[in-house]
Amino acid sequence: MGFWQPMTNLKDYVSQNPPGFTFFLCLLTLAITFICLGSYSFTHTVPNPDTAESDWNHLLSSLSQFQLCVKINSSSSELVSPVPSLLMDRDTSVNSTKTPPLTTLYLKVPLIVTNNSNSGSLKDFSLHTALKASQLHLRGLNLGDNEIVNVTLEFFSGNDTYTCLTISAPTQLLPMTLLPPECPVSEKNISPIHVEASNKQPTSAQTCYSLHSKNDPALTVMLTQEEKTVAVRHLLEASLCLLGVCLILCVAASVTHSLMRRHHWNGLDLQSEPLIDS
Repeated sequence: MGFWQPMTNLKDYVSQNPPGFTFFLCLLTLAITFICLGSYSFTHTVPNPDTAESDWNHLLSSLSQFQLCVKINSSSSELVSPVPSLLMDRDTSVNSTKTPPLTTLYLKVPLIVTNNSNSGSLKDFSLHTALKASQLHLRGLNLGDNEIVNVTLEFFSGNDTYTCLTISAPTQLLPMTLLPPECPVSEKNISPIHVEASNKQPTSAQTCYSLHSKNDPALTVMLTQEEKTVAVRHLLEASLCLLGVCLILCVAASVTHSLMRRHHWNGLDLQSEPLIDS
């Protein structure tokens, strides 16, 4: 009776066991963090981490890392023949049983072009290049990294915010959720300039173009309400487990020091008995 003093015992434990108290604080902080994160996730829109590297913002960011340069041994006016399928908003076709189905999209994307060579104003022209899927960090089921992605960029005078992107690639490679808006059909027949994509510093003799992408929140895939509910439930379950461990540590610390104090007083009583008998 009178030996169990929780507050006193906990104070003694904190002063005598700093590592144990630090571990307790870490668990408590983690539990509170999970609760706050779950509350924020339930009341706000949260990006889907499973699609963070497969949405259009990521694709455009990968594309903007390259310099699009005209070959040194060719004129900047060298043109390539326009591909008929590029004039379609979306075209899916299968050439053979061994060739994956191809999809062609004609989209309005937040890309800005700059001319490194200052060779003139940028208006009413287009660039065409081909890249490997691995260069754009695109991954597809049962598809290799060497799959070719054809890209055509059309720039119009008076528009310095958006670019018309025509991209043709195997369907499995392209992100098909939250597509950017379709680009309006141009009445001008613009033949694209053939360029090469490189991430090396261009030479002074080359005419090169740089792309700058802008993250568009409208193209980011968010968690659905059902997915958020599952995530919040898991966070709350984890936080409750951590709080339970913290409670067990508190009870164990208080009881341990009570038993130690009782054992200490029992020892003093035994030592005092001979004195009383004599």
